[in-house]
Amino acid sequence: MGRCSVVPIVRRFSLIGLVAALALVMLPALGRDVDGRYKDAPLHEWFNHLASQKGLCCSFADGYVVEDADWASANGHYRVRVPKAAGSKDMIWVEVPDEAVITEPNKAGRTMVWPVYGPESVSIRCFMPGSMI
Repeated sequence: MGRCSVVPIVRRFSLIGLVAALALVMLPALGRDVDGRYKDAPLHEWFNHLASQKGLCCSFADGYVVEDADWASANGHYRVRVPKAAGSKDMIWVEVPDEAVITEPNKAGRTMVWPVYGPESVSIRCFMPGSMI
């Protein structure tokens, strides 16, 4: 009797966990230009199609401008300083994977990064180097 009632409860918790995990994965998508305030910006379409080898940048992560002191290049590779977690004030240096580097010309002119935050770490989806002048 007790065994039969435990199985549906376990399945229900598994389903709740799956739904919660999917909600967390989809949550960053809510940060895009939902209200359309940037739809008339000159670079709107360019940003919408901007991609690294990891895929479209703006579809899965919010990008932002990186100050020159918060990124570096050495031996043909990049690293960037980003918040340790979404909304955190604590910053960490993260190596930028080669496949995350955007190789097309930088129409924005500034260094930008699109970090993706997981439960235990941060990864870089896209990185667009600036002029480093």
